[in-house]
Amino acid sequence: MPERLFGTDGIRGVANVYPMTAEMALKVGRAAGYMFQREERPHTILIGKDTRLSGYMIENALTAGLCSMGVHVLLVGPLPTPGVSYIMRSLRADGAIMISASHNPFQDNGIKFFGPDGYKIPDEMEDEIERLISCPEADSIRPTAERIGTARRIDDAVGRYIEFVKASFPKGMRLDGLKIVCDCANGASYKVGPFTLSELGAEVTPISNRPDGRNINQKCGSVHPEDMRATVIKDRADLGIAFDGDGDRIVMADEDGRLLDGNAILSVLGVDLLERDELPHKTLVTTIMANTGLERALKPYGGCVVRTKVGDRYVVEPMREKGYILGGESSGHIIMLEHNTTGDAMIAALHVLATMIRRDQPLSVLANAYQPVPEAHTKVRVDGSWPSEEALERIQHEGETEINGVGCVVIRASGTEPVVRVMVQHESIRKAEALVKQLADKIGAL
Repeated sequence: MPERLFGTDGIRGVANVYPMTAEMALKVGRAAGYMFQREERPHTILIGKDTRLSGYMIENALTAGLCSMGVHVLLVGPLPTPGVSYIMRSLRADGAIMISASHNPFQDNGIKFFGPDGYKIPDEMEDEIERLISCPEADSIRPTAERIGTARRIDDAVGRYIEFVKASFPKGMRLDGLKIVCDCANGASYKVGPFTLSELGAEVTPISNRPDGRNINQKCGSVHPEDMRATVIKDRADLGIAFDGDGDRIVMADEDGRLLDGNAILSVLGVDLLERDELPHKTLVTTIMANTGLERALKPYGGCVVRTKVGDRYVVEPMREKGYILGGESSGHIIMLEHNTTGDAMIAALHVLATMIRRDQPLSVLANAYQPVPEAHTKVRVDGSWPSEEALERIQHEGETEINGVGCVVIRASGTEPVVRVMVQHESIRKAEALVKQLADKIGAL
């Protein structure tokens, strides 16, 4: 819950305000370095970031903390989160850190960790980092002279990642003749998105691809895809792609400008894999926030859904355990474990495009398999103490009793913002909207 330093996707907050201060980043770097230096050999950590102004501050503080523990640092600069995971594995580093607040506005920033296998670290490792930050144990290591860590930049990381994602695209297939609008969110995908699509033969119209440190996610990207959608319609493009700030989420638009969220994209990919008999156990993984229209889309093809708590790393856990290869979230995290270890918007986009080409159908036709159940959302800001889990569970139960099994209710504390999120799905949008307001009022009164 919110008392932890780490939320659902690392540490996050307003840059230069606790916990996203340079002082805390230094401590986080030292704590992470201490964990690695328990093994007496040289260790290397890779650090990437998105395009936020505060990335310089956090990057330098983390680097100082790690080097002070004798850890060597590789700096790749602005690169999508999935690219950081890949480059770390390619260079045989011991771990990686991504500096990003994902879809949040530019004044926020965050820190998330990847282990040596390329997956986000589990709760237990996050808890250990938190413990080390608050105790003097790490002070027992103070390397000097040649044992202090070094830092150097990797200049070709973007090119390496582009070649990696292109290699996931079916051999012999190209994007010739396709006109694509690519919204880069003024974030970490500002080079990767347009270059990858162009190199595969598409005619690309890039938008929001001029980051200045302050305009990341500003009325653009997967959270604000309106400009992308309008450009698709105006230019009569075949489709549009919108990334988020760190390139691990995607929203798409078909040729008519209809938006496709993570549920719709999972439906397109899931149905295609089911029809080709290439979806293990005929199952994909998503979260409790997914629309029940996703299950309905897969059912005629014999497919089903496993649900987890919110957070792409929680989606990955059953995928690794049970051998599932496709998972994701409504927000647009799409995980294809055959190709990468974390949500990868660029790879997801390429495989939707491959499905269009393979079936010789426009995106609008493929997306018709998914018909969402009406849903309403709101969030209740928490300015003081957080409501107890028991109180939130009680209010959720009251909501579930109200709809009597026709739809679903989800109430949860956000792991990335000081808010409680409320969602209601119901066949009647009026009923969903009325109940969301009613439940939000109850939470606000706690």
